[in-house]
This record gives sequence, C-alpha cells and structure tokens, in this order.
Amino acid sequence: MKKWLALLFTVGFLSACVTVSQPLEEYTLARAAVEAAKAVEAARYSPGNWHQAEEAYRKGQLYYKEQNYPEARQEFVKARVAAEKAENSARLIRQKNGEVL
Repeated sequence: MKKWLALLFTVGFLSACVTVSQPLEEYTLARAAVEAAKAVEAARYSPGNWHQAEEAYRKGQLYYKEQNYPEARQEFVKARVAAEKAENSARLIRQKNGEVL
C-alpha cells in the first residue's frame, strides 16, 4: 500500500512539473483582434489578411480544445497579427474611399 502511495505521489509530482500553461492571453488578444477586424468589414476590404486571421484563429481554437497549448499559442499569435493587418488595411482603404468609420 505504501509503495502505491509513493508511486502515485511521484507520478503526480512529475506530471505537475511538466504542465504547459494555457495561452489565455494570446486567445483573448486574438479574439479581440478578429472582432475588431470584423467590425470594419475586413473580409470585404482586406480578404487575404482576413482569411489568414480566420484560418489561424480556427486552428488555434482546435488546438486549444485538444489541449495542445504550444500549437494553440502559435496560431493565436498568427491570428492576432493577421487580424490587425486586416483591420488596418480595411480602415485605410475605407478612409481613401471617403467612407466614415
């Protein structure tokens, strides 16, 4: 009985040392960037960047659900960067066209 408890404690301790933290900050920033890009109609004005952002965000969500946090973190960062580019591009194009934001 004592051996099993010692083994259980050792396995629990070692697994606690190896855990990877959830990319909550990256997820939140990516979601905010995607929503901001959506608000300025980035899909219409900057479809290339919008598609990259949307695809990376979806992949990030899938990795997050699978608890593959390192991959999810990378995809959320890609999504944020692409969404920010899409938003900026859409705002610039709309401003050049004389549309009010």
